[in-house]
Amino acid sequence: MGDDATWPVVGMVGGGQLARMTQPAAVALGVRLKVLAAGPDESAAQVVHDPVIADEKALADLRAFAAGCDVLTFDHEHVPPAHLEALEADGVLVRPGSAALLHAQDKGVMRSRLTSLGIPCPRWTVVSGPDEVASFAASLGGDVVLKTTRGGYDGKGVWLVTSSTPAEVVAEPFRAGVPVLAEERVDYARELSAVVARSPHGQAVAYPVVESVQRDGICVEVVAPAPGLSSDLAVEAQRLALTIASALDVVGVLAVELFETVDGRLLVNELAMRPHNSGHWSIDGAVTSQFENHLRAVLNLPLGSPVARAPYTVMVNLLGGDLPDVYPAYRHVMARDPELKVHWYGKGVRPGRKVGHVTAYGSDLADLRSRAWHAADYIRGDIDE
Repeated sequence: MGDDATWPVVGMVGGGQLARMTQPAAVALGVRLKVLAAGPDESAAQVVHDPVIADEKALADLRAFAAGCDVLTFDHEHVPPAHLEALEADGVLVRPGSAALLHAQDKGVMRSRLTSLGIPCPRWTVVSGPDEVASFAASLGGDVVLKTTRGGYDGKGVWLVTSSTPAEVVAEPFRAGVPVLAEERVDYARELSAVVARSPHGQAVAYPVVESVQRDGICVEVVAPAPGLSSDLAVEAQRLALTIASALDVVGVLAVELFETVDGRLLVNELAMRPHNSGHWSIDGAVTSQFENHLRAVLNLPLGSPVARAPYTVMVNLLGGDLPDVYPAYRHVMARDPELKVHWYGKGVRPGRKVGHVTAYGSDLADLRSRAWHAADYIRGDIDE
């Protein structure tokens, strides 16, 4: 890069692990990554040169940050939509744009637009109180899932309502003062994710469709490609993701989380317009990682190949457990299995918190899963050998 001022600067709003994992991709591309972080101890602020410590929800701070960037992108969806519109009115290049990103910020807007596009979704409605929840449940003849339309993640802001759910629990989602989305409880066999990347001029690439395993609303394992997924369903999942990316004019990475129903259908669950947990496997397991392709896309560079390097890649999230000091366990895991890749996020360890992930790739899926889970369990302190 040297002193050539023509090389672009990408500004990423948010200093979490997604921004942290974007930095190596930026270095390899010769692109400068700037990060707006809420504090100096955030994941990305520890590894990105001269992080800007500011309020990512304050328009004045966003404007000051954007002034030093050629393009603005995000490691989360929590910037107020009105601020993004104001930045665009100022002439700031925002990717994905505010009109696209709103569909990842507001589940009600997302459901309405996808339904209008003919994208298969769970049956849904927006409700304003417990009486409407009861009416919707009666129309379904089954259980209902309630979601706050804005702000929920990793299982937060989600409630299951059955016929035996206490009235005070049904009322809880409405206390936040934001609209509530009610959806049918889907009878699904597993959860899938289709990750794509799209450039402003319309070039797009699709990663292998993966299986995402959830516990308590948190992703714990990703297998690429999803084992046993028929080629027809895999192609359909990629087609849905590419269709959504084009219709919403997404620029960058789009992750489409899907249900594979027990009767063999695909239903869209959630959208994320940024690098996504279900794509972390691509750092080690794909020719071009989702982080590199996100940067390529927002800079309108030719996209890299999303092809997998091996028949299978298994990624297991490292969740904080009972070990206050994980470094000795980390050393043990490295010595025991040199072919594993362990990624740390620079976060303090506490139970249930994502502090990193471990990746294994090869041809023997059972072996890869066993090795990846052994490492994760050892680091968590669940096993001692």
